[in-house]
Amino acid sequence: MAAGYNSKILRANLSDNSVSVEPLDELFCRRYLGGAGFISYYLLRELRHEIDPLSPENKLIFALGPVTGVQLPGSGRNCIGSKSPLTGGFGKSEVGGFWGAELKRAGYDAIIIEGKAKRPVYLRIHDGEASIEDGSHLWGKTTKETQHVIRAELGDSLTRVATIGLGGENLVSYACIVNDLRNFAGRGGMGAVMGSKNLKAIAVRGHKAPWVAEAERLKEFRKWVLANMQLVEGFHSLGTGAAMEYYEAKGNLPIRNFRDGIFPEVKMISAQAIKDTIRTKMEGCFACPVRCKKVVKFEEPFPVDSDYGGPEYETLAALGSDCGIGNLKAIAKGNELCSAYSLDTISVGSAIAFAMECFENRLLTVQDTGGIELRFGNAEAMLKIIDLIARREGIGDLLANGTARAARKIGRGAEDLAIQVKGLEAGMHEPRLKAGLGLGFAVNPHGADHACNLHDDLFSIEGQELDGVRPLGILEPIPGQEFSPRKVSLFRYTQQNRIIRDSLVLCQFLPYDYEQIAEILSAVTGWKTGVVEILKMAERTLTLARVFNMREGFTAADDRIPKRFFQAKTNGALIDSSIDPNQLDKAKHYYYVLMGWDEETGIPTPEKLEELDIAWVIPQIESLK
Repeated sequence: MAAGYNSKILRANLSDNSVSVEPLDELFCRRYLGGAGFISYYLLRELRHEIDPLSPENKLIFALGPVTGVQLPGSGRNCIGSKSPLTGGFGKSEVGGFWGAELKRAGYDAIIIEGKAKRPVYLRIHDGEASIEDGSHLWGKTTKETQHVIRAELGDSLTRVATIGLGGENLVSYACIVNDLRNFAGRGGMGAVMGSKNLKAIAVRGHKAPWVAEAERLKEFRKWVLANMQLVEGFHSLGTGAAMEYYEAKGNLPIRNFRDGIFPEVKMISAQAIKDTIRTKMEGCFACPVRCKKVVKFEEPFPVDSDYGGPEYETLAALGSDCGIGNLKAIAKGNELCSAYSLDTISVGSAIAFAMECFENRLLTVQDTGGIELRFGNAEAMLKIIDLIARREGIGDLLANGTARAARKIGRGAEDLAIQVKGLEAGMHEPRLKAGLGLGFAVNPHGADHACNLHDDLFSIEGQELDGVRPLGILEPIPGQEFSPRKVSLFRYTQQNRIIRDSLVLCQFLPYDYEQIAEILSAVTGWKTGVVEILKMAERTLTLARVFNMREGFTAADDRIPKRFFQAKTNGALIDSSIDPNQLDKAKHYYYVLMGWDEETGIPTPEKLEELDIAWVIPQIESLK
């Protein structure tokens, strides 16, 4: 077996209260790598098509990669996947902290959760031993209360806990899973799947450090990061959100449901403002010197608990500018509530911004909102709605299903105000400024995700990012708003890079280039590998996710973005800029060609499946024709 792996998968069947262990062979690991790769394989292989995502038939997969838990900056992550209750398609989300590293030390590479417990339970894993424990006394508790009770029961304050709060228990479609109280597998509703299985938490403790093939070679990468900390200085000193004022000036900041372009209050909610006012310290994930995680605390006008960390950029934008809110303390309180309830702050903020615009256009009234004046800028209303969403009460019950479903129920043009793709609310970045990002929103299997995507502005100037793709043939800067074959090619390479990282599982913030990533994989596993092999692994993963979605009823017509992005912003930097739908359509079909999928339908060709060594998928695409 290759180094970097425990060669074991744990299955927990909650319906019959059983656990079992399955071996992993080296060829399988090399073909699918881990993380997103494992998830794409098992979801397509083991799920019957058209199941209800919240039924016992769905599976919830926690997958590590070969890099997880080794002494390397960026290695403290794991991937979680399932059929998404928010989109009805392929769902995955990555999360940092210490939980993934602890699972690796406890002896497993992945956990597959099956069935549904008759009553609330939690899964305990300790140095290779696993058991399903009663969790009835945990149901209804916040994430912090749950972690505290489990650690007290087990008598170990270093037990790492992945858990859900009220959002997951009440099956909010975008409920997340929380590691260590301040790290979130946020996207796609993985917490709702966990809640649907009556699984409150997974508590992990392990003591066996993973074995790597070339430890000294791996140390060189750690030394390289420490010697080049200037490449991540912004994250190190301020965390995410350091560039918010720049974003507003350039047009990248979402403002009032992605409608407007000017937000003078941006300086009041930036990472710098956090540092100057409410921040107490910075923390980080396992083995990482970047320490990009903010910790905030204050008592007035309401207390905010530092154990829940602090708001990242996506939260500052989603609960802040996208809702027209410039009250930093209210945003921090909203972040704490979402952490305690296990709610994805991006989808929460997007749902509230959507509802605010519906209220502004009289598609919703105070009768619908329970008397809440749900207007842009109303921080008190935002906090009330978060609580209602978690509890599925009043207007919160409507918004808990996601903006796509809420818009269909409201009707009367509300669909045009829902900023989502395939049901997943858009990450807090602007396609009208970044054309490749818009393509990524359209074609990503899990929806409008900003992380597994291209941020065009990074490649529009000379610099480290462009240097990283030059070995792949992208030799010159490409303007951010350009749609062209070379932009599509750049997007494809960047998307594959993200999938590689999500399979290793390796943080996106660490500035390793393609060749370094291949060398890291080689040093960990002992494989003689290179860039071509890992790019093919990413293609394989994306293709499996594509087939999964198409089997569940998605077509090329679902690879689209909201109409709002075909219109200019009302003011600010992008007042004269919008995406040309014809150019986007051409780029989408060219992407299909580059991926080896049918140019019109986007269905992967049998020849491409054969090339990727996944011919077992061919019968599934035959049924699509």
